[in-house]
Amino acid sequence: MIRILGVPMDLGQRRRGVDMGPSALRYAGLQQRLSRLGAQVVDGGNVAVPVVEEVSPDPEDGRAHNARAISKVCRDVHAHVRRALDAGDCVITLGGDHSLALGTVSAALMQPQRVGVLWIDAHGDFNTPETTPSGNVHGMVVSSLMGMGPEALTLGEVRLRPDQIAQIGIRDLDAEEKIALGRSGIRVMTMRDIDENGMAAVVHAALRALGNVDAIHVSFDMDSLDPKVAPGVGTPVPGGLTYREAHLLLELLADDGRVRSLDLVEVNPILDERNATAQVAVELAASLFGSRIL
Repeated sequence: MIRILGVPMDLGQRRRGVDMGPSALRYAGLQQRLSRLGAQVVDGGNVAVPVVEEVSPDPEDGRAHNARAISKVCRDVHAHVRRALDAGDCVITLGGDHSLALGTVSAALMQPQRVGVLWIDAHGDFNTPETTPSGNVHGMVVSSLMGMGPEALTLGEVRLRPDQIAQIGIRDLDAEEKIALGRSGIRVMTMRDIDENGMAAVVHAALRALGNVDAIHVSFDMDSLDPKVAPGVGTPVPGGLTYREAHLLLELLADDGRVRSLDLVEVNPILDERNATAQVAVELAASLFGSRIL
């Protein structure tokens, strides 16, 4: 069974509209598309998320804006995803901004299997409150999952290890973040790696880097794609994945057979063109869950 969970959160960044991402993905026919593949799909609705106007500034958040409010939402996400995974279901979590992965990844790490994480993104999301130029929590998620962030953003009982995560599509890093990520031990496959070696080689290298894991969590930021393919994102960066590169990536993961959970994040309908980005996201999810050309 595939369970869908919406997280209409825009607290981790400052550009409005990404909270409507779950609705856009549903409107693009996610449940129907997966059902046509023969999957049993259950939509569990949305977790409760306060709108930013309801969140009072908290001095204890420091340079991680809305950290405590985000933490509360992500603890709810963690509980929902953990229950679904414990029941043997697959989970697709719809964003909302990428800070929701604090809940989804921490839940995946609580599983008894050996878990790996594939982080598909234009950005490294490896800032901390000390290095961030913006204070946006969606740019601190990976470092927080590794226990390097503020206490409010440290969820669950298990920290992510560098050998458990590989990143694909990276092309936009802040100056101090670049240094920290280079020293982290994380396997980072940039757009140059894809340009030089091709997507298939990069995916196989990422899977080798994760080692002999039993289950994989995929955290897919739609800004990993080139803005010509996915215009409806809050932080577009030129030179991203093509439509076919993204599909091949997820087709290869489907062939691998170990993906148990998926984040689809940073869809912003306000910035989109006739819901094109959500439609691409739905087709990518279908590739991950078994859609084939032939």
